[in-house]
Amino acid sequence: MHNNKKGLLFPFWVFGLTTLSLLMVSRLSLAFWLSDRVTKADGWMTIILQGLRVDISTLCWLFILPALLACVLPQSGMVGKIWRTVLRVWLVGSLWLMVYMELATPSFIMEYDLRPNRLFVEYLIYPKEVFGMLWTGYKLELAIGLIGSILAIILGWKLSGYAVNRMSSPQKWYQRPALMIAVIVVGVLGARSSLGHRPLNPAMVAFSSDPLMNDLAINSSYSLIFAIKNMASEQSASKFYGSMPENEIISLVRQSSGKSYEYSSAELPTLNVNEPSYTGKKKNLVILLQESLGARFVGELGGLPLTPNLDKLMQEGWNFRQLYATGTRSVRGIEAVTTGFSPTPSRAVVKLSKSQTGFFTIADLLSQQGYHTQFIYGGEAHFDNMKTFFLGNGFQDIIEEKDYDNIAFKGSWGASDEDLYAMADKQLTKLSKQDKPFFSLVFTSSNHSPYEYPDGRITQYDAAKNTRNNTVKYSDYALGEFFKKAKQSSYWDDTVFIVIADHDSRVYGSDLVPVDRFHIPALIIGKDIPAHQDTRLASNIDMPPTLLSLIGVRSVSPMIGHDMTKPLAPQYERAMMQFAKNFGYLTRDKLIVLAPERKPRAFDYNFETAEITPSEATDTQKNIAKANALWGSLAYNKGLYKMPSEREVANILALEDEAVQTTAAAVK
Repeated sequence: MHNNKKGLLFPFWVFGLTTLSLLMVSRLSLAFWLSDRVTKADGWMTIILQGLRVDISTLCWLFILPALLACVLPQSGMVGKIWRTVLRVWLVGSLWLMVYMELATPSFIMEYDLRPNRLFVEYLIYPKEVFGMLWTGYKLELAIGLIGSILAIILGWKLSGYAVNRMSSPQKWYQRPALMIAVIVVGVLGARSSLGHRPLNPAMVAFSSDPLMNDLAINSSYSLIFAIKNMASEQSASKFYGSMPENEIISLVRQSSGKSYEYSSAELPTLNVNEPSYTGKKKNLVILLQESLGARFVGELGGLPLTPNLDKLMQEGWNFRQLYATGTRSVRGIEAVTTGFSPTPSRAVVKLSKSQTGFFTIADLLSQQGYHTQFIYGGEAHFDNMKTFFLGNGFQDIIEEKDYDNIAFKGSWGASDEDLYAMADKQLTKLSKQDKPFFSLVFTSSNHSPYEYPDGRITQYDAAKNTRNNTVKYSDYALGEFFKKAKQSSYWDDTVFIVIADHDSRVYGSDLVPVDRFHIPALIIGKDIPAHQDTRLASNIDMPPTLLSLIGVRSVSPMIGHDMTKPLAPQYERAMMQFAKNFGYLTRDKLIVLAPERKPRAFDYNFETAEITPSEATDTQKNIAKANALWGSLAYNKGLYKMPSEREVANILALEDEAVQTTAAAVK
């Protein structure tokens, strides 16, 4: 009998290898079923290798706790008997979960073209209705799931008995502590599946603009658990600020934007048409998104003398002197400039599960109009789930750290801003030689702690090298060098650039919303952009409509931001700011702040001194602020912020053309 004993961790090896085999068989079966799409995405090896990586990570998360307990608890006596039973239930339950989720996957793919995700969980809220649906239309799938579950439980229980009964306690006293250390090290490393800043997540293994191909590289249990984790962070604004009827929210949001919504519908209540100010050949668009660059670091905006190159460019282009960010994180800035979406107390849509596909972005809109769409970053694009969000919502091409041939200086966040801009210049030059326009989002990272940058580029502002002020100067230096090249390039004449920050660094303050810490630079520049100092109050959600107008694109979109190329009445000037759970709605004459479980409060804001003083506001002003605070959560949860189909866009534009012709004929 002694020869049959295999050690404390034997059951985990048995069930680990069994589960890995089943998951890989399922993945390969799905891949062969979808072979045309896998081949088109050039994804065979990626799906297999990254899939194995995700499966190992999943099993490490599942088994690290019971494996540690196995090293601690006795194997004999009453405690040992109870523990062995608990372990068998854990192992069989884990196996059943994996098997059941894989069996449920094909029918879910046929319905939703994705692995089981949050929808799978949401349906469980309505068991009666869902079971009725399944019984009526999915009897075969139910039978397969039931039979598979029964087999998994019966065979798993037998396998667990075989494996657990062969566990044996170590003979030496030091073997248990050694095993515990090994379990912790291997388990944590396996679960993280990365030695980098961030552990494994779906964005890390994403490789295709086809969301289903990215899903094949994970397993359905992982997809489900990740969705549940994300759902916990999707907090509705009404939970904090109180409720309001949906029709009133929509009505007040429309009213406060001052736009026409004659083509809107119940499915897209803020859908609107924006005719471009520029009507020539469509131009290229490049967004240079600056990490953590608040106005307080920009000399031209009254900040520290750290940005001589940007200050000079601000005299050459269209400079927004009173533009405010929607939030305090990079993903919030990305959300604003790529989707024009209002901020919410939840996480940015870049990271939320419902918005990973089918959510409106200007990349998707421009793709429909024949643009090549691209994201360029110096670090790992899976950070903050950017890669998955971008590939699922219109970005066709992603350039990240692994795509750089020679990085001159690499910091904790990846390639330096100089390397990033060199890559951007290379990509833009290549794209300018193609026969279609392009949109590139370029995201910097040097101006981020621990503030690393190469020597010999700047005269330090602070005595210590690695400080925020010095990296601001370095990032500005890199920006200046890029524009020297850009102005001599093949793409300069046909491209509109915007230099805009994602947010200020270290947003803090004793005010409910520290407005001055949301003040950021925004500069639009290009060959045909006249110099202009714009003092109107604006938000970064106003930039997407403005940029589309400047590059000559007729847009049909759900964006509520203003096209700043057109006259804007002062009463419609506004900025929205999300500061933790507090929401600020700033207009020319009032700041309304909504905080959890408190009535809206009004303040006067002095744009010169940044002083905030208590004030009074009308019920209308408070209701407009509240409606805008609630709109983002409503639009996200109800799916009201998506790209209309190409057919819908064509029909709307045809109606718009007909209306214009009718008006012109009437004038004649």
